[in-house]
Amino acid sequence: MQGLVITKNADLFSVECDDKIFTVKPSGKTKGKGIFVGDKVEFSDVITGVMPRRNLLIRPPVANIDRIFIVIAPIPKPDLVLVDKIIIYCVLNAIEPIIVLNKKDLASQEFIDKIDREYAHSYKIVKVSAKNGDVEELKEQITGLCVMAGQSAVGKSSIINAILGNDEKVGSLSKRTERGRQTTRLVKLFKINDEYLADTAGFSLLDLSMVSSLNERELASYYPEFLKGMENCKYRSCLHEGGGECGVIKMLENGEITQARYENYLKILQELRNGKRY
Repeated sequence: MQGLVITKNADLFSVECDDKIFTVKPSGKTKGKGIFVGDKVEFSDVITGVMPRRNLLIRPPVANIDRIFIVIAPIPKPDLVLVDKIIIYCVLNAIEPIIVLNKKDLASQEFIDKIDREYAHSYKIVKVSAKNGDVEELKEQITGLCVMAGQSAVGKSSIINAILGNDEKVGSLSKRTERGRQTTRLVKLFKINDEYLADTAGFSLLDLSMVSSLNERELASYYPEFLKGMENCKYRSCLHEGGGECGVIKMLENGEITQARYENYLKILQELRNGKRY
């Protein structure tokens, strides 16, 4: 039989096949090879084979992703460099990124305008309030296998609860540190109108090896608003770090590229140069 891995807990897997759920372990030949939620597998009493996967997110571990919902909120303060890194990962792996602004009821107009200014030119932004059950627009965006990604305490589990209408345990924000307490213990897929949404633990780091095919000179091409400037740049090997006849810098000076997005680019460029993990 063939099925879809919908939960993984250590070496115990739940596999969906023909609307039935089977609990199985890996066979000797598949144990240790890596089986992830989202994998399509062959199984009988045990998992005997894993079908080729289209992509794989290591942290959180999910395979064959169609869309990543990058969740941010006014509290905790969003890490927009992380947002850019996840977007780059999406582009590299043929995944559609959608930015989800949760807690819109707490967001100032200034905050909303900033997010629109930085990202609405190239990416879909969905604004929700899980607390108020205002998630219908996001629910309409669930197609194929979708993943919630982003910092802890931005409300990923709360959004899923609002979509499903149940009361899963969700994280709370430490008022003292304004950092999330991770409460999601395992990765699982929820079936929503024959589509799938993954509940995943919050994370704040992205392993550089996940974008190992990216080099410094390619990075700017993953910023869509840079492309016009790159075409008009005088320098063939320009990394767009200084003035002169750099087309990207000219766009920055003219306000066609925001300072914040440009600074994000420089930070990621430096990390690539240093070979750091992010």
